[in-house]
Amino acid sequence: MHVPLFPLAGAILFPRTQLPLHIFEARYRDMIRDAVDGHSHIGMIQPLAAELDKERPALHAVGCTGEIVGLEELDDGRFNIVLNGTRRFRLLREVDRDTLYRNAEVDLDAFDDGEPAPLGLAQRSEVEREARRLGDALGLTVDWNAVGRLDDEMLVNAIGQVAPFDISAKQALLEAQSLDTRADLLVQLMQFLRLSQGSAELQPTLQ
Repeated sequence: MHVPLFPLAGAILFPRTQLPLHIFEARYRDMIRDAVDGHSHIGMIQPLAAELDKERPALHAVGCTGEIVGLEELDDGRFNIVLNGTRRFRLLREVDRDTLYRNAEVDLDAFDDGEPAPLGLAQRSEVEREARRLGDALGLTVDWNAVGRLDDEMLVNAIGQVAPFDISAKQALLEAQSLDTRADLLVQLMQFLRLSQGSAELQPTLQ
């Protein structure tokens, strides 16, 4: 399958989760218009951290397709969109399609993104506990009652999307093969981030 690519550091999209984005660059405005005229899907993918200063950075091998389910075109041509994650993909090769934005052929069968098995009660509790601890450490105001009503997949993925982890950490969460594996990694990342508060060298950057 061919998809237009939206390389964006620190932005992770998981299947069955939503991601709001503000589109302002001309090439990505074109991409959104083309996607709406086509199958309304784009591929979210992260550039490699070491390549961020390059005009055309190399990309990670795994991303996630998203369907445009919300669209607002502003008077100056910018867009506010909402993506609904559909399937993770493995990047096979970039292809030239005579556009300002990048395009690629991707493998949508590289991951089994069916409905995941629920977390165990102890694992679910650990995720919520570490999320509260991290939220307190970061000084965040969170509606924990609403968080507690999320299903397991939405809980884990929502934290993975919004937490200020670095690029490699977010990528590792995306590539986790199962929800329980992702939950275990998420707990480790939250613990590390909380304990590293106050250390300039260890503090991840919010993208």
